[in-house]
Amino acid sequence: MELGMIGLGRMGANMVRRLLKGQHRVGVYDRDLKQVAALVKAGAIEAKTLAELTQQLKSPRAIWLMVPAGEPTQQVIDQLAPLLSAGDIVIDGGNSFYRDSIRRAELLKQKGLHFLDVGTSGGIWGLEVGYCLMVGGEESAFRYLEPIFKTLAPKDGYLHVGPSGGGHFVKMVHNGIEYGMLQAYAEGFALLKSTSFGLDLARVAHLWNQGSVVRSWLLELAQRAFEKDPSLASIKGYVEDSGEGRWTVHEAIELGVPIPVIAASLFRRFRSREEEDFGDKVIAALRSEFGGHPVKKT
Repeated sequence: MELGMIGLGRMGANMVRRLLKGQHRVGVYDRDLKQVAALVKAGAIEAKTLAELTQQLKSPRAIWLMVPAGEPTQQVIDQLAPLLSAGDIVIDGGNSFYRDSIRRAELLKQKGLHFLDVGTSGGIWGLEVGYCLMVGGEESAFRYLEPIFKTLAPKDGYLHVGPSGGGHFVKMVHNGIEYGMLQAYAEGFALLKSTSFGLDLARVAHLWNQGSVVRSWLLELAQRAFEKDPSLASIKGYVEDSGEGRWTVHEAIELGVPIPVIAASLFRRFRSREEEDFGDKVIAALRSEFGGHPVKKT
């Protein structure tokens, strides 16, 4: 299939590489010309402008956005929509707020355009193991792009979850759960480190992944982080939040659903920016391992 990709950051660039390996034709656009040049060498088609990107694709065209949520996404859609024709598909694979996605789908529908909101999880490891894709929007557009989803995802790694907004809602809750899981591991490893047993945290993380009920990919990444830096001395325990945790808590309040663990983990991130401990370092290290998120160095 053909696809245009706008946004070649940590995830967008690797998604293009995975699509190229799957024999898809991919046009690429980004303000960072070095990223564009690197992907052109890998087989992508360079576009110097959004207009050029749309001209390179046959109708019905499909354009995938991997840009920061909020105003940056809206600006790209506003610039892109006039360049498209009825029947074309806009895909937002970023972490947009699901209510924004519902609104954008309706506005684009009035122009004869289709819109899919695709919650995308996989971080910097997606090129190797694939991306988990949570797709909201019209089923006809989803079916048309299914070969793209099959290439990007591992087996059973994509799902049409429902109408517009559904994909980003599921991804929002996914990230809220992630907050709670990271906090639980952080507190556990902080407690292990505080004892006089002289525990090797990397070996404990490896051990727990051998059949225990808390085994997970995050524990594999914890092992990697501790092997690199057993005391995580090189980073600060300063933990950012990228928005989805806040949105999850807001929606839980609106719906009257108690989510005390997720809420507490979000507030703990706020506290990490005032006073750090080892648990905060664990969360910062894990976010760097799975998503390539920047850390503050000591």
